[in-house]
Amino acid sequence: MTSHDPFRQTELTTAQDIIRDALTFGINPSLEKMQRLCALLGHPERQFVSVQVAGTNGKSSTSRYLAAILRAFGHSTGLYTSPELLNVTERVEIEGTPVDDEAFSHAVLLVHETATENALELTEFELITAAAFVLFAEREVACAVLEVGLGGRWDATSVVHPKVAVLTGVDLDHTAILGTTLEQIADEKAAIIKEGTVVVAAPTHEAALQIFKARAAQERAHFIAVPAAQEQELRSYQAQNKLTALASARELLGDGADFDEARALAAMDATEIPGRLETVYTDPMILIDAAHNPASARVLAQALDPLPEGATLLLAILADKDAAGIIRALAPDFTRIAVTQTTSPRAMPARELAALVQEITGESILVFENPELALIELLKRGQGPIVATGSITLAGAVKGFLIELSQHNQHGNQKED
Repeated sequence: MTSHDPFRQTELTTAQDIIRDALTFGINPSLEKMQRLCALLGHPERQFVSVQVAGTNGKSSTSRYLAAILRAFGHSTGLYTSPELLNVTERVEIEGTPVDDEAFSHAVLLVHETATENALELTEFELITAAAFVLFAEREVACAVLEVGLGGRWDATSVVHPKVAVLTGVDLDHTAILGTTLEQIADEKAAIIKEGTVVVAAPTHEAALQIFKARAAQERAHFIAVPAAQEQELRSYQAQNKLTALASARELLGDGADFDEARALAAMDATEIPGRLETVYTDPMILIDAAHNPASARVLAQALDPLPEGATLLLAILADKDAAGIIRALAPDFTRIAVTQTTSPRAMPARELAALVQEITGESILVFENPELALIELLKRGQGPIVATGSITLAGAVKGFLIELSQHNQHGNQKED
């Protein structure tokens, strides 16, 4: 789609407005609407083999790695992830490429029209999930890898009956919705295990693992425990996620003579994971990472060890997250810490976050009103590498600003030429 096509641009704007309006319906703890909607759409979710990937951390990366392996073995593949860093169309990929604006808008409008005609008020996630199903069915993908948005029991993706259910692990997150104990959260995620499904479970807390095993036994599902990454492998930020994706691929493709592990490993090595230890600027180096809970922050800290001298930590954290746990995991290794807040309505105010960082570290903190101002000032100072983390929204804001900055600089250079 080209930006100068007024009809197509209007269609995209309408789709974006529909998605924004759907945010008002929040979270729906039921599958009834999604089941009815899929029936009205002709059950697009039944027209491909599906894999669900649930877990507290690592599910997006694992999903991307698995989709890459499937493509490397010649299988047409859809990928559904959330949330996006920059554009909502990033959530739906076919053959490794996000769908274009025109296709995405078409699917959203079709789903919205169907829902409206049948008095179904959809949440944002239900709307986009159904649109993804429509696109995967229309493009006749052989397999769709579906990242669970939240939990598992009532997640919109759970209208499918997955051939493989992947569980990347459990930690305390979204406790107001999923439960305040590891066992409660594990029980919500275990609900993606259905009769006859193959279960691939990454290493996690023993209590959660036992819940996964019990659910698998109840559903007569074959259970596979992924081996833990060796200590030397853990220097690789994605080692455990790659092992989990590899085990999942074996179950989908068959672990026979035709399964070429070297090809699978090469496919994963060639896969870029947006917003996960991603370098988005080089002078100085700026890394973004979507770590948004203590467990993912600890993994990030391990991957960054040792940090270059003079590194700055730029933090923005959502108010419903364990900010203290994130700070304790990351702050000790950085020369200086800056805090800011994103435009998310859930963002912790920057000064409140700064007070918490100072309380924990005893250090003076740089405070910025928004990520753009933070980056402008930090780039002016040029004091060393910057790691921006603490929320997905910060990772997206930083990446978006730096893309705009790069385009502005290129435009300026062209004018001078």
